[in-house]
Amino acid sequence: MLTTTAGAATAPATGLDADTLSMMLETVREYVASAMPQERQLQLDHDDVCPEELVRAMCSDELGVHLLFIPEEYGGMGGDTFDVYRICEQMARIDLGLATSVFATFLGSDPIFVGATPEQKRRWLTEIAEHGILYAYGATEPEAGSDLGALKTTATPVVEDGRVTGYRLTGRKQWISNGGIADKCTILAKAPGGPSWFVIERGTEGFTQNRPEDKHGIRLSNTAALFLDGALVPAGNLIGGIEGQGLTQAQKVFGYTRVTVAAFGLGGGWSALDRAIDYSTTRIQAGAPLSQKQGYTHKLIVPHAVRLEAARSYIEYTAARIDAGEGDDGGLNTEGAIAKYLATEAGNLAADAAIQAHGGYGYTRDYLVEKIRRDVRITTIYEGTSEIMEMTIARDRWQQHLKSAGHYYTEIASELRELHARRADVGAGTAALACESLASVLEACRAGRLTRSQHVLLRLGELIAHAECAGTFATRAAAALDGTLPAKADHRFDARVLAAMSRVYARDAAYLTACDGLRWVLGAGQGTGQAALETGLRLDATAAAQAGLVADMDSVADGLYGRPVLTRPTEDRSS
Repeated sequence: MLTTTAGAATAPATGLDADTLSMMLETVREYVASAMPQERQLQLDHDDVCPEELVRAMCSDELGVHLLFIPEEYGGMGGDTFDVYRICEQMARIDLGLATSVFATFLGSDPIFVGATPEQKRRWLTEIAEHGILYAYGATEPEAGSDLGALKTTATPVVEDGRVTGYRLTGRKQWISNGGIADKCTILAKAPGGPSWFVIERGTEGFTQNRPEDKHGIRLSNTAALFLDGALVPAGNLIGGIEGQGLTQAQKVFGYTRVTVAAFGLGGGWSALDRAIDYSTTRIQAGAPLSQKQGYTHKLIVPHAVRLEAARSYIEYTAARIDAGEGDDGGLNTEGAIAKYLATEAGNLAADAAIQAHGGYGYTRDYLVEKIRRDVRITTIYEGTSEIMEMTIARDRWQQHLKSAGHYYTEIASELRELHARRADVGAGTAALACESLASVLEACRAGRLTRSQHVLLRLGELIAHAECAGTFATRAAAALDGTLPAKADHRFDARVLAAMSRVYARDAAYLTACDGLRWVLGAGQGTGQAALETGLRLDATAAAQAGLVADMDSVADGLYGRPVLTRPTEDRSS
């Protein structure tokens, strides 16, 4: 059960302290800004060059960002998921390609974190901490794509004197971040005992790294195919020492790694949107700056700021739960999928709007928003496409609906009603309405057996993500008003602005859940039971909840532009 009133508002005391995290965020920003000014950034993008020397410098004593990902017992700083999300967002705000290159090492070492023997961890993780070794994560294949169970790369045991002394790896890996520059790679291959992870070193005979891909975006990262032609690795390089654990090991980190990619979408989206906000304060049209024109701000700025901060609420909620130990068995895969889906889709929409907000200038390569738009696009693809996220979300929550006899989302709605009774100004009542409508949609799908339609199942994933996020956003806004937001959380916006954002988002979620839910139930069914479904969806209440929407958007615009936030009606009329 998703508990919206816990976890999102507080985070356990793990990882870095707030002051250390703040110092590290500032250090990363200043270091990269100095090493890679905008002119060089644009030139590297134009030339399609990964600044390998900068990646290695960031993962060395010169900056030491790699230490954040390594536990203290192996020489690192022992950062937690919350720390990693904040740092990854900061890196993505500067350059998503560079952020991808740095992150790829820790994606590549994830199988070691979750599956290696104690001796293997000491050897490989200490080596990363002390020497800044770059890794790549070799899972994806040309034909299997994101379906790890369909891999074709094989690991054939080498037997001497009756015991396995090594494995010969044969196959191909595609779209591998750091593929051409990594010192070592973790390779998922099919051994006799099942899919297994292996560590292989650059330069191993039979192991070659292809030229970099000519990509649409993130051109400051290296992406290359890996070719394995009977490449021999010692038996000791089988992660965990037991065959057949590969898929289980991969599943255990999805919650964590998808939160990280969500942070990339968040950082990229805000990087583009902040540039649009700055541009609109100086661009004069009809005697006034664009920032003062509601038709500009309420289409191109406000909705995207709201979606990004809504996604942040779910990222922080999920990160806090992982740091509390809930994700140790891979049980937060769905939450990680929701965070990634919402943040990366929001980041893409924000970056696209930023180009529109700049007019013709935004379409030129001289303006970074054009580059950011190309960069952030990948976040909806790597580490699981948005469609895979929708399927993951829908399948899990569908099972929860069935197991709870239809009460899963009505119970969440009850929690939100309790929050609304205490805090009527954060949109919790409207978020509850979204969850209640969602419960009715799911029950109609059950009665009509509509999830046999794959498209309906994916659309349910979308509705579920937004309804749940409305709950976490209301909870986060309440924590901000109560002064209980964690010290390590992002504190950019005034609590009143966050509350206005939450109310706007809750209205969107309620409208989407009710109206699109009705659309797909009727579209996939025969139209029977429409009257009963409309009653369950409470369409009148959903319509009534929209009252005050434009006033709240005005408040969000004021907050974004640093103007005084006027006192406006905040009544939640969803009840």
